[in-house]
Amino acid sequence: MCANHDLLPSSPSRRGFLFTLGLALSGLAATLAGIPIIGYIFGPVRGRAGQAWIKLGSVGNFPEGQTRLATYENPFRVAWDGPTAKIACWVRRIGGDQFQVFAINCAHLGCPVRWFPQSRLFMCPCHGGAYYEDGSRASGPPPRGLFEYEYEIRQGQLWVRGGQLPTLAGPV
Repeated sequence: MCANHDLLPSSPSRRGFLFTLGLALSGLAATLAGIPIIGYIFGPVRGRAGQAWIKLGSVGNFPEGQTRLATYENPFRVAWDGPTAKIACWVRRIGGDQFQVFAINCAHLGCPVRWFPQSRLFMCPCHGGAYYEDGSRASGPPPRGLFEYEYEIRQGQLWVRGGQLPTLAGPV
């Protein structure tokens, strides 16, 4: 009787099952935590894949020597973005076909800056950051000037390269 008992397969123990379940759950957690880390490491390889040229409007909509607020729709939106897919930017027409197009976000913590034509300054309401009309840092905690978009003039229309949020890691 003992000889036959040794030949029968043993049933899995509760301890072995829980150990295997723990290993599987740990592997799943490591995989889920590793996905964003791998994306961060290989992010620069993508380069400008998340950017596109976006039309802001006619050059005539932006008078010389003035700074105007313009909005465009994020080209990489998803259906549930709703109104958040609209992105604002400040357009400064220096003269002729010379422009500066700034991201609306402060370089400190990303709060939206406002343009005050009386003082010719961009002001951030969050921590008192100020920028000159050319986007350079005037005062406050921002570590640098406003983020600037690349632009082109095509057949009388102003186009900007946008689609990604500006970060201190790189230009827009």
